[in-house]
Amino acid sequence: MTSSAQAQKALPGVRGLVFLGFPLHPPGRPGITRATHLEEVGVPMLFLQGTRDDFANLDLLSTLANRLGARATLHLVEGGDHSFKMLKRSGRTDTDAMAELADTIAGWTASLVPP
Repeated sequence: MTSSAQAQKALPGVRGLVFLGFPLHPPGRPGITRATHLEEVGVPMLFLQGTRDDFANLDLLSTLANRLGARATLHLVEGGDHSFKMLKRSGRTDTDAMAELADTIAGWTASLVPP
């Protein structure tokens, strides 16, 4: 919803948008219609996506990020689902995934703040 509002009119004080598991499409129904408004978003966007997320075909999401250009950063959490839950056999815990997300967000947001 915030991205839709930002696409319509720049929101005061917003320097960037972070998407935790962007719901690109319903599970099993790949498409990009939910993301068409992102072309109008004028601030940087960070997409954090699990590689097992049924709500985002990674080929489609990568193509979208490429089309958005420098405004989009895509960070994949290997083995994460839509909620970034990890399979036990991955050797990583849910806490590991959350730490990766936090570190990625912290680094990305720091790059948006002038020195």
